Amino acid sequence: MRVAGGRRPTDAFVEVSVDGRRIASVTGHDGNDLRAVAIDVRAYRGSRAVVKVVDAAKGPWGHITVDAIAQSDRTPDSATVEQRGDFGTFAVAAIGSDVSATSSTVDGTASSVRVRRTLSGEKAAEAVFVVGWHFPNVAEEVGPIPGLAPSDRRPKYAARFVDAGDVLANLVAELPTLERLTRLWTETWYGGTLPRWFLERTLVSVCNLQTTTFSRFANGHVWAWEGVGACEGTCTHVWHYAQAMARLFPELERDLRERTDYGIAFRADGMIDHRGGLAGHDAIDGQAGVILRTLREHQTGSDVGFLGRVWTKCRKATEYLIACDARDGAPDGLIAGEQANTLDAAWFGAIPAISSMYLAALSAAATMAEDVGDLDFSRRCRAILERGRTSFASLFDHERGYFVQREDPSHLDAIGVGVGCHIDQVLGAGWAQQVGLPAIIDPTLTGAALRSLWTHNFAPDMGVVRASSANPRLRGRPYALDGHRGLVMCTWPYGGRRSDWERYWQFGYFQEAMTGFEHFAAATMVGTGTPELVRNGLSVVRGIHDRYDARERNPFNEIECSDHYARAMASYAVFIAACGFTHHGPKGEIGFAPKIRPDAFSAAFTSAAAFGVLNQTRESTIQRNEVVVRHGSLSVRKLRFEIPEGATATKVSIDGVAIPFVADGARVVIALESERRLRVGDTLAVRIDFRR
Repeated sequence: MRVAGGRRPTDAFVEVSVDGRRIASVTGHDGNDLRAVAIDVRAYRGSRAVVKVVDAAKGPWGHITVDAIAQSDRTPDSATVEQRGDFGTFAVAAIGSDVSATSSTVDGTASSVRVRRTLSGEKAAEAVFVVGWHFPNVAEEVGPIPGLAPSDRRPKYAARFVDAGDVLANLVAELPTLERLTRLWTETWYGGTLPRWFLERTLVSVCNLQTTTFSRFANGHVWAWEGVGACEGTCTHVWHYAQAMARLFPELERDLRERTDYGIAFRADGMIDHRGGLAGHDAIDGQAGVILRTLREHQTGSDVGFLGRVWTKCRKATEYLIACDARDGAPDGLIAGEQANTLDAAWFGAIPAISSMYLAALSAAATMAEDVGDLDFSRRCRAILERGRTSFASLFDHERGYFVQREDPSHLDAIGVGVGCHIDQVLGAGWAQQVGLPAIIDPTLTGAALRSLWTHNFAPDMGVVRASSANPRLRGRPYALDGHRGLVMCTWPYGGRRSDWERYWQFGYFQEAMTGFEHFAAATMVGTGTPELVRNGLSVVRGIHDRYDARERNPFNEIECSDHYARAMASYAVFIAACGFTHHGPKGEIGFAPKIRPDAFSAAFTSAAAFGVLNQTRESTIQRNEVVVRHGSLSVRKLRFEIPEGATATKVSIDGVAIPFVADGARVVIALESERRLRVGDTLAVRIDFRR
């Protein structure tokens, strides 16, 4: 069997008994990764045995998790070396002339690769060595993966390469191209005006895709964990925060939508199992996140094919949320009833974080419905959205200055934040920014809530926050310690935290600073464009960056429930917000509205089939915008820019030719008469004249 959970031999264990007598028992290991264990029952051949799972535990690690109980004549360790999950090959090679390989033992088990160079005087010589590895099997601890045939249960690259030597042979053959593209991307990413530390922190978390947090199997199936060894199923309520993979490797996200969310995890009523078919339950925030991600994946494509394939189920998933809204009457934009979410409990009442996600999902669904011609459904979603804006505004506490949870009086025993200042209170507003949707919440209220979040939740020293709890168990995990800056998950600056809060183990979360949540809140701050909030958002990200200084921690490993946690890829959302970047591949739309130094701005962009550079400069009453393609191709039919607040656009020209435009305050929209296809080296230059 595979067992995880607490090491609690007296009250949380798996027991095997024969004739009513216990013959063996096993417990967890105070960890959430399922580990293979075996119980030898050969001495009881012919007897009737009972397997019993016992969970009478409370408190820390008060649970037991069991899976894949089987009878076998082979123990988990009896697989051949070639069949083990940690079996693989390793190779080393040298590139260039004067390369030789020698074996130092008779059987060839040890060898060397040599490069000979002759040096004279003060001359220097360079030798290039490369190493490669190849692991063709998937560890047994991975457990079952719905929809994956045993023949496909191996990494995708294992089907492409025979062994590590084959990997290196391909590398050497492709090295000039790989090196050129790598340098091109690096120069593009770091060549702009944004601070280097900011570019490092917003991109570095994408390395999580290179760890066992993420897998792509032989048939292309994308499957992931929340973090290394933690919580399988590409969990919707964690992965919806992550923006990096979708922007850099959009085909992986599209596979995840089609094969998992709208495939093995999809139910007839529109509910999406939040763990890829393994949970048997929804997560309302994750359900809304799938709908928003569907719009994002549509936008990052080149055509309408993806949306055409998934729209029917996306609509059904939206209807499921509308039905959740209707549990307390006509849909009003506030989700009602039980609301499982990413903080590992079912909350009740009107919850700003979850209902804001619902409003954003309604806006996304309405937009997609219009793209496919489903106008009746679009009108239905927009009608609920309009009612929801008013309903959501009623959750704003004007005395406290932020949105609060309206708790369900019939479920006051359930955990919640109540009148606390919660990090995710305008989560849906941040998502709307990411995919270029109009504001779903009154911007004035959103700004006030974000300022309150900075005032009440940003801690200059997390050690003080941790020390404020007398109960060490509820101080939170050590994500941010003495001297570290962090944005705390929830505070109660005006009181109101329930008196029995310590009985909920999840309350420990509220004492913590978790980078994925912090990044998304920071992105929402930056996305407002308000100078004060832009500075606050950047300060949050800088606090994370400093916590992960290499002198203290692995800068590539932002931890949460485990190492290389997927939610940390929300960092890329801050980059999108800083650029004010919008893109709709099928419609040929691209735009940017820089939030940092807009008078002299340059940054990278990625689109459906290209990457390049966005440039913006301002001088007196002239703004110049450039879209430069460095790799691939980009189709452009419509452009969107922003001029200084309070200014009025008077003229727009491309290549010196005046063209029509539409101005809405500071926003300038330019529809081209015909599509422009930009290829490598091409620049689309726009000049906007304005008066102040």
